Amino acid sequence: MKEKLQEYRGMSAEQLSLSLKDLQKNLFHLRFQSATERLETPSEITKTKREIARINTIIRERALTAEKSAAGKGA
Repeated sequence: MKEKLQEYRGMSAEQLSLSLKDLQKNLFHLRFQSATERLETPSEITKTKREIARINTIIRERALTAEKSAAGKGA
């Protein structure tokens, strides 16, 4: 898990955005499979949701850091 987190932290904003879109698309397909009872491992939905949350957290952290540095320069 920590390896994945470090990998995400090393990515650029564009790469994070692409990974997020890919995971959201994957989650849609997993939910569709679940609805049609073709999903073999239901835990994949939870894992994908957590990955999406991790990426959103990193994006938010970066936004807050940029906001703080902008506020620090303006003061």
